[in-house]
Amino acid sequence: MSNYRIKTIDPEMRALQIIKYGEIKDSLAVNEVTIPAVQAKDVLIEVKAAAINPIDKSIILGNLQGFLPIPLPSTSAYDVSGVVVGKGKEVMDFAIGDLVYSRVPQEQMGTIAEYVAVTSGAVSKKPGNISFEEAASLPLAGLTALQSLEVAGIKEHDKVLIHAGSGGVGSFAIQYAKAKGAYVYTTTSTTNVSWVKDLGADRVIDYKTEDYKTIVKDADIVFDTLGNNYTAEAFQVIKKGGIVVSVIGAMDEETAKLFGMADYKLPEDLAKAKSDKEATYKYVFMHPNGEHLGQIKSLVEDDKIKPVIDKVYPFSDSVEAFTHLASGRAKGKIVIKIA
Repeated sequence: MSNYRIKTIDPEMRALQIIKYGEIKDSLAVNEVTIPAVQAKDVLIEVKAAAINPIDKSIILGNLQGFLPIPLPSTSAYDVSGVVVGKGKEVMDFAIGDLVYSRVPQEQMGTIAEYVAVTSGAVSKKPGNISFEEAASLPLAGLTALQSLEVAGIKEHDKVLIHAGSGGVGSFAIQYAKAKGAYVYTTTSTTNVSWVKDLGADRVIDYKTEDYKTIVKDADIVFDTLGNNYTAEAFQVIKKGGIVVSVIGAMDEETAKLFGMADYKLPEDLAKAKSDKEATYKYVFMHPNGEHLGQIKSLVEDDKIKPVIDKVYPFSDSVEAFTHLASGRAKGKIVIKIA
């Protein structure tokens, strides 16, 4: 717990909201809105920093309307760090003044704001050795990487291919896999080779000058963060009986059933590639989890994971931050400092 002094909270707050779907500069506005109500299991967080992710951009552009419908206007983003300033009557694990971080659930989306209410099960104390901005950069990318590699059963001496090593998920996944004792291949562009190597990757493959399929052989795990052809190609470099885990490719049949798609079948090319290698294919849909964030906290405090931030923007430049995200040129995470 910090030395936070309880203050009077104004019922209104500033929030960056999606006011319509479309181009980023036309679709976002800072509005005055009511502070969210705190339910019995919630904590109210005074937001210090929020990070933005590709999913946030896709929501603004309207690409996910069928999958993640939201009322308009809606406050944007999911990653947050800050200070607990209120809590519901059933919350026992957090106290007023605790410094925390979270990837908030879909129904509580809206972290680019002065306050956000979050179910306490999705919250963890933030790592004590990093800033609020660094802590905000971790939740979505960290949970995606951790949950995916744990589904894959990562263990010491595994050979793991992680695509897009300079991105938010990839840069975390490299560090997590190395913390587990794995041998890591990763792909990136020429300009990022050196700093991706510094993250701990054993073999950095410059996709502009090298073909990863001729370099990676008999991998135990392929972590697919790119989708499209990369999902099927993963089976070319996986060992017999290996596992391909994806966060952007086709759903596997078990996951599809969870979404009510009872008649879903894996696309024919993936089904054949999977069968030929006697491999496992798993689609991972990241879920908020405070316990997993607690594991990440320990790894950060043990210096096994370091946040990778591209740039921190002030709240007033939030739209510019999204424009930078949309450029696809960020190395690591883009963070917005709220307070």
